[in-house]
Order: sequence, then structure tokens, then C-alpha cells
Amino acid sequence: MGCLVSTPKDGSGNRRRPGNIGEVAVFVPGLRIPKTVDFLQSLGDCMSKNLLERLTALRTRIVVMAAHEGHAAAKPRKRTATQHGGSTLAELQQALEDYLPVLLGLTKDGSHLKNMVQFVWVNQEDEAEETAISNAWYEVLSVLHLMAVLSLSQANLLLLPKTSTDGYQPKVSEESRKTSVDVFLKAAGYLDCAIRHVLPHIPPEVRRDLPVDLADGVLQALCQQALGQGVEIQLGMAIDSAKATLAVKRRLACEMVKYWHQAQENIMQLLLTNGWGEKHQYFVKWKYVEAKAAAYYYHGLILDEGNTEQSHTMAVAALQAADEFLKESRRACEAFNSATPTSKNPPLWGTMKYLSEKIPKDAASKVRINRDLYSYERIIETAPTLPDFALALKPDEYQLPPVDSAWNFEDSLVKGSATGPVRS
Repeated sequence: MGCLVSTPKDGSGNRRRPGNIGEVAVFVPGLRIPKTVDFLQSLGDCMSKNLLERLTALRTRIVVMAAHEGHAAAKPRKRTATQHGGSTLAELQQALEDYLPVLLGLTKDGSHLKNMVQFVWVNQEDEAEETAISNAWYEVLSVLHLMAVLSLSQANLLLLPKTSTDGYQPKVSEESRKTSVDVFLKAAGYLDCAIRHVLPHIPPEVRRDLPVDLADGVLQALCQQALGQGVEIQLGMAIDSAKATLAVKRRLACEMVKYWHQAQENIMQLLLTNGWGEKHQYFVKWKYVEAKAAAYYYHGLILDEGNTEQSHTMAVAALQAADEFLKESRRACEAFNSATPTSKNPPLWGTMKYLSEKIPKDAASKVRINRDLYSYERIIETAPTLPDFALALKPDEYQLPPVDSAWNFEDSLVKGSATGPVRS
């Protein structure tokens, strides 16, 4: 069993709490930062010096780079690929990928090394300042979470509008949009692997003590969030395409609703009381309501193509609902941005720029009744049920890498060493 030490926040300064994180196109949870581990003290009698030095070097590199990235992420500025992030994120991602195969040697079946090293990470969404657990699978879980968060950071950089050379309004290129979808699927893949292939290895008594950053609900919500934002980008590209039909746009919008609904179902069950956690919940709520505005809008347009009085009545109800959800999404957006750490929206573009203009206009042109007589609750109550489509976007299939070959030369040493007590 892993030994747990959970330290509450005490003003020690280990955890950076930025007041402002600048423009946000993609919500990125606060980075969990690893702290230095003394592998020599924990494993010095069980492993060769070479492998100990390699483990130490690989993890120390991550500690230094993650601390630097956490410091940079806390600065309130508009981040672009040229200002910060592109190369740094890629280098840290590569460092994590280099570390995993060597780390996984500690998790080999039958190995007593699994619980001998106490891994310490600084939390962000949890009230506990840091969490130390003597379980190598906890370290693997933390690494995958960090890889996913770095991918979300990359997607945020890609989706912040850049000022165009022709002097027109800042925009996001088609290439950046397409790349962001791939990045979202990669992030979802890391999280899906963590949920299905890493969490089951952690004993229930240790899982109960995991920081909320790594709770199953948060991991599930982040995974669905990545897929939901990927579909939003696909919907935006469909809106720009003359070949995309209303039926295609409606399907994408309805799928987006389901992803965000699943994200909300997971994250709203958790007690997230500090700034990062509450802001995360606000973001999911905002995007869920925004997705419903898009889905009801396209559903209303298709219903309006019907030739019956009932279809036109249902179309009006759907468009009214879309308009109300759009208004609610703006309030939810304000709540998200004002929550600590504060943030702001980048210039409006893509899906929501289009819908913010079209929904009020089309809803007003179809509605022939005095809307003042209808409350928000009445409008939502009379809205037709959205069609239920199977979800098409799936996480990339990420598999943990094979254990580094250097461990083959350690087997005899590990088997021959006496099993010592768990150090914590």
C-alpha cells in the first residue's frame, strides 16, 4: 500500500496562485508540479547506480522544466506561439515521454519496488498544497495528467486569434484549427489511458486519498472537455464550408451538447472549493450552455423546413430556446472570466462569432408572439427534444510504452535484494 502525506496550503509559496491568466480559448487546469525525489535513498540497495542516475536525471529535468512552465503560465499576458509555449511545451512533453518507459520499470508485476519511492507533487485544484504517495502508479498517473494538460495548453495557443498581416481582425487559421483537433484527441487519449489502464492499478485505499486534480471525475470531465472542444472546431469548419448541410451542422452541435453534458455530470459531483477548481466548473457550465444554444439553433432551422404548422411551431420554440441559451451562455462566460484566477475572452471568432450574430436575428424573425409573456422556464419547457446522435469523436488510442530495456539487466539484482519496509 502506498504511504500518503497530504499537506494543506499554508502560505509556504510552493503553489503559485496567479491573479490573472490572460486570454483563454481552452481552459487549462493549473499545472501539477513534481518536487524532487531522492531515488538513491529509497532504492540505493536495490538497483544499479547507472539506472538510479538515469531515473534521477530524467525526473530532475521534468522538475526543472515543469517549474519553469508553471511560472510562465502564471503570468497575465496574451500567449502566442512566438511569445511562449510552442517549443517549451514540446520539450517538456518529450521529457515526460522519455521518463515513462524507465519509470514503468518500478511497476513490473511482482516487483517490491512499486511502493518504495515517495513521489511528491504540488496540487492546483485540491485544497492540499501537495500530495506525497509511495506508489509508482501514482507517479504514472501524474505524468499522464501533466501530458494531457500540456496538450490542452498547446490547443489554447493554437486557438488564440493572431493579428493577420493584412491588418484585418485577428483570426485563427484553418491549419491551426485542424491541428487543434488532433491535439484535443491526443489530450483525450492520455486521459482515457489514465482512467482505463492506470487508475485500476492503484489500490482503493490509495485512490480515496488522491488529490482532486486526479479524481476520476476530473479526469473524465477533462477527457469529455477535450472532445467537446474538438467538435466545436469541427462545427466551425462546417459553418465555413459551402458543402456542409444543416443536418451535418445539427449533428455536430448535438454531439457537442452530449460531450459537455458528460463533462458537467462528472465535475459537478466534486467538491472543488479553491480558485482553480471552481473556475474549472464555471468553464464546463459555460461551454455546456453554449453548446445547447448551437444545437437548438440548427434543430430549429431544420424543423422550420417542414410543411406543417406543428413543425413551424416547434421551430419557433427551438429558436427561442437557442436565443435564451445564448444569453445564459454570456452570463456564464462572465462568471467564468471573473472567477479567480481572472481571465478574458480572446476576440470572438469561429462558431460562436457566427452564432452570436445569427441566433438573435433568426429567432426574432421567426417569433411572432410577445416574448415578454414567456419566462425563461416556459421557453425551455416548450422547446422540442434534441435528436440523440451517437458520438463520433473518440480519444486517440494511447498505450503506455514498454518498460525500458535497461530493466532487463536489473531483474537479478531486484530479485536478489531483500524486501525492505515501505519508506514514506
